[in-house]
Amino acid sequence: MISDKWKVLILRDLLDGTKRFSELRRSVGNVSQKVLTANLRQMERDGLVHREVYPEVPPRVEYSLTETGLSLEPVIKAMKDWGIHYKAACEE
Repeated sequence: MISDKWKVLILRDLLDGTKRFSELRRSVGNVSQKVLTANLRQMERDGLVHREVYPEVPPRVEYSLTETGLSLEPVIKAMKDWGIHYKAACEE
């Protein structure tokens, strides 16, 4: 469910709270609109992400984590901690 590198970054950024598509695109990094859209749709189908569409002009869409998505917080934090320790060890 989170094997793609973009999905991990999306999860990381949505742990901070609800974000609009453009905010996610900026925070995730060098990801195309097509790839981000595809990953968000897959994560929505998998029950990790909730997509809220507001009936406005222009349309406003916000993404947030579901309970299942939020349950991955310890996993994401553990990966971050491991990366920090690994980087420090490589710099010694």
